[in-house]
Amino acid sequence: MAPPGPVTPEASLEPSKAPVIEGFSPTLYSKPESFKEKFIRKVRENPVVPIGCLATATALGYGLYCFHKGHSRRSQLMMRTRIAAQGFTIAAILVGLVVTSMKSRP
Repeated sequence: MAPPGPVTPEASLEPSKAPVIEGFSPTLYSKPESFKEKFIRKVRENPVVPIGCLATATALGYGLYCFHKGHSRRSQLMMRTRIAAQGFTIAAILVGLVVTSMKSRP
């Protein structure tokens, strides 16, 4: 095995620039997207994930409110509901990944 050659200035890594990989385009889109445009595109690609996230946050918030008010049974129910909503969200993400990978196949 040959030892590595000297490092040339062209081959050195610059942390301020992204590495250039021949034949690889980091994005399929010609122009850079804003946060709002990217968010809307992602919601259109998989609309069930934001619904699951909202359900999770709602169950968590209401469960904490019930815990603060002293309703321990309702608080426990909301925490169990939160777990179910998180499971639903994870399942939605996985289904979205499978659907996206099936679309990208020729």
